[in-house]
Amino acid sequence: MTTLDIENTNVTAFDPMPSPEDVHAHLPLSTNAAKTVMQGREILRNIIDRKDHRLFVVVGPCSIHDPVAGLDYARRLKALSDEVGDTLCLVMRVYFEKPRTTTGWKGYINDPDMDDSFRVDQGMKKARQFLLDIAEIGLPAGTEALDPISPQYLGDLISWTAIGARTTESQTHREMSSGLSTPVGFKNATSGDIGIAINAIVSASRPHSFLGINGQGRTAIVRTRGNRHGHVVLRGGDGRPNYDTVSVQMAEQALAKAKLPANIVVDCSHANSYKKPELQPLVMADVVNQVRLGNKSLVGVMIESNIVAGSQPIPADLSQLKYGCSVTDACVDWESTEKMIRDAAILLRDVLPDRLD
Repeated sequence: MTTLDIENTNVTAFDPMPSPEDVHAHLPLSTNAAKTVMQGREILRNIIDRKDHRLFVVVGPCSIHDPVAGLDYARRLKALSDEVGDTLCLVMRVYFEKPRTTTGWKGYINDPDMDDSFRVDQGMKKARQFLLDIAEIGLPAGTEALDPISPQYLGDLISWTAIGARTTESQTHREMSSGLSTPVGFKNATSGDIGIAINAIVSASRPHSFLGINGQGRTAIVRTRGNRHGHVVLRGGDGRPNYDTVSVQMAEQALAKAKLPANIVVDCSHANSYKKPELQPLVMADVVNQVRLGNKSLVGVMIESNIVAGSQPIPADLSQLKYGCSVTDACVDWESTEKMIRDAAILLRDVLPDRLD
């Protein structure tokens, strides 16, 4: 019997992947892009630490599949950000990895050509190029960290990170979060359980040592100092919303019991809007009203938004894809996005500064 008889019996190939250093060298971070990323992180940390009175809004497509439409969206968002920047910090939602309960397109990194060719090597480079373009425009980017190796390739271009409802309970993702250079939002479980997210914040705030890769792509023991800017993201659960005043207050109490700061972000999508994008503006309006009535724990919101409303299946002929329309979760359109954000800025402009008193 040889090693081949007992190892990797279900593996068909080990295709080479360029190292993070190789990808960085091919697509380097410019001074201007680095400034965008660093300023974005600093603003978000200051909001969480109550040194900045603004709310942050992570807004953008459910997933990136067309970089041309994605950059079109980014330019629109940058103009809107300049308009409302005294009240709201806009962070573009740039999701490349899609967790799947069973099957489905796994995202731009995993399958950039959307044809099951799974050119992850090309997907990683294309994702990095897209993030570079966003940073050059002057927009901070937020993403979901799913694959624990991806941050070595892309982490220098990210200002905010989410850990999804399916992975918040994962030890791997809690350890990874402890070493990320961004604030990290942990979503409550798909069941609605917020305790899992709170445990994740506590875990990620502590030092960890775990297996990972270094810049050269070699396996390494990663040792972290802990991330103190973890926070809860309420996204609803078990088919029910949890953004209402009672749910938010219960989240505040749970955070206080765990001796954690009351920092809460509301995801306007998913179960909070019953997966109906047209309800996202109602969720946003409710959050804004809570802040106007004196709530001080709500620090941000998330919105799934695209140029065109709704979603579309991925056709066999990719030329038939509708421009600016999601291929994953349905989104609100650009006009609705502008209205949501402008309305929030108007209603909160004179209220938010008082939260620092």
